[in-house]
Amino acid sequence: MAISRERLLADAPEPRDVPAAELTAAVAAGRRVVVLDDDPTGTQSIRDLPVLTAWTREDLEWAFAQETPGFFVLTNTRSLAPPDAARTNREVARAALDVARDLGVDCAFASRGDSTLRGHFPLETDVLGAESAAAGQDVDGVLLVPALIEPGRITVDSVHWMRTVDGMVPVGETEFARDRTFGYRSSDLRDWVAEKTGGRVPRDAVTAVPLAELRSGGPAAVARILGGITGGLPVVADAATDEDLRVLVAGLLRAEADGGRFVYRTGPSFVRARTGQRAHPPADPADLRAAEPGPDDARDRSSRGLVVVGSHVGLTTRQLAALHADGRSAEVELDVARVLDPAACAEHVAQVTARVVALLRAGAAEDAVLRTSRELVGGRDAEHSLEIARTVSAALVAVVRSVLAEVRPAFVLAKGGITSSDVATGGLGIRRAWSRGTLLPGTASIWEPVSGPATGVPYGVFAGNVGDEHGLRDAVRRLREAAC
Repeated sequence: MAISRERLLADAPEPRDVPAAELTAAVAAGRRVVVLDDDPTGTQSIRDLPVLTAWTREDLEWAFAQETPGFFVLTNTRSLAPPDAARTNREVARAALDVARDLGVDCAFASRGDSTLRGHFPLETDVLGAESAAAGQDVDGVLLVPALIEPGRITVDSVHWMRTVDGMVPVGETEFARDRTFGYRSSDLRDWVAEKTGGRVPRDAVTAVPLAELRSGGPAAVARILGGITGGLPVVADAATDEDLRVLVAGLLRAEADGGRFVYRTGPSFVRARTGQRAHPPADPADLRAAEPGPDDARDRSSRGLVVVGSHVGLTTRQLAALHADGRSAEVELDVARVLDPAACAEHVAQVTARVVALLRAGAAEDAVLRTSRELVGGRDAEHSLEIARTVSAALVAVVRSVLAEVRPAFVLAKGGITSSDVATGGLGIRRAWSRGTLLPGTASIWEPVSGPATGVPYGVFAGNVGDEHGLRDAVRRLREAAC
C-alpha cells in the first residue's frame, strides 16, 4: 500500500519550530547524551561530535572532556547475538555511569537503532534501564523515535513509513521487515512494541505522542505527556520533519528538568535534535581533508581511494552497478563461498589483498572497490545468519588491515552497517574520531580519525539501506574530489 506524502499528512497541522537559541540553551542545561550506536551509520545526521569505538575509562574521559552536548560510542551490536549485545550494552553503560559519576556529570542514554526498525529491541533498552536503575537512576520511560527525515522514514499516527519510488509505504511491508535476523510484521509502533516484547508490553500500555499534539500543543504538550510516564513503559513519538523533532526534544528536556528520566531508542535524526543541531549542508572539501600523515609514515601513498562494500540489500547492489558504470573504479571480489570454506579462506584473502594493493599502487585513474560476492548466503536460523555475516566481515577486515599496512589510500569509504563498523575498528584501528558531517544528506557521514593507522585518512561511512541508486557513486565522487 503506497500513498503520497501529501495525502499522508493532509490532515496534520502545519509544523511549528523551536527558536534555535531556546533549544541550544535547553540542550546545554540538560544531561549529556551518550549515544550507543548499534552500527556506525548513526552519525549520518550530525557533525562535530566525538565518536568512540572503545569504552575504556581513558576513552570515555576523553569524550566527556570535549565541549559537546554528547558523543557516540560505537557498539556494533546489530552484528552480535543477543547475549553478546546485552553484554556490550552493559559494559558501556556501567563504564559511562562510573566515569560520569566521578566527573560530576549527569548523562542520558540513547540507544541508536535502525530507521527501518531492525536491531536488538527491547533487549538494549532493557539493559540500559537496568544499569541506570542499579546506579540509582530509575528510568520513567523508553522513548521510541525511529525517524530518519532525509530519506523519508517518518512516523504518523504511530505508524512508521518509508519513502519508496512508488510513494510512502508502511515499513512492515518493505524488504527490511523480512530481515532474516530482525524481521517483524507490524508498522504501527504500538503493535511493534507488543510484537517485539512477546506481549510483555501490550499495545494499550504504549503511550503515543501524536503529530497533532507536537504541532498544536508544542513543547508544553510533549512535557505534559512525558511527565505522566512511569515504570519504564514505552512512548512512541510521531515525527515527519526536523521541526517536529525539535519540538519533541524541547518538551523532553522540560520533562527531564522536572525530574523525569528516559532512555531513548531512536533513529539518527533524533540525535541531531537532541544535541541542539540543525540539518547541515554536506561537508565541504576542507571538512573532508583529514590531517596529513607524519614524517615517520613509511607506507606508499596512493592518489586513489578504497571503497569497501559488504551490504547485500538490493539497493546496495544497484548502487554498486551505478558506481561501476561511472568507469572510474576497479572491482575486486571477495567470494563469500570461499570465505566460508575453512580450507580456502586464508589463501583467498591473501590473493584479494594482493590485488587491492596492486590497484592502489598502480597510480591508475580507478579507485579500488573491494566488494563481497552479491549472492546472499543465508543461515539456518537468525543466529547462524549473524555468524555468517561476522565471518564475511572478518575477512573484509583482514583484507583492509593488510592493505593499510602497505598503502595509505587517499580515502576509505565503507558501505553497510556491520561492514563500516568492522572496517573502522578492525581494519583502520580507529578508537577515537570526530564525525565531521555528511557526504550526502542523511545517507553517509565522514569521520576524521584521531587515533590508529588511519590518522590522516578521511573515512566515509555509508549505511546499507539508504540513498538513491547513484548514492554510492556520488559519495565516492565527493571524496575523490576532496582528495585531489
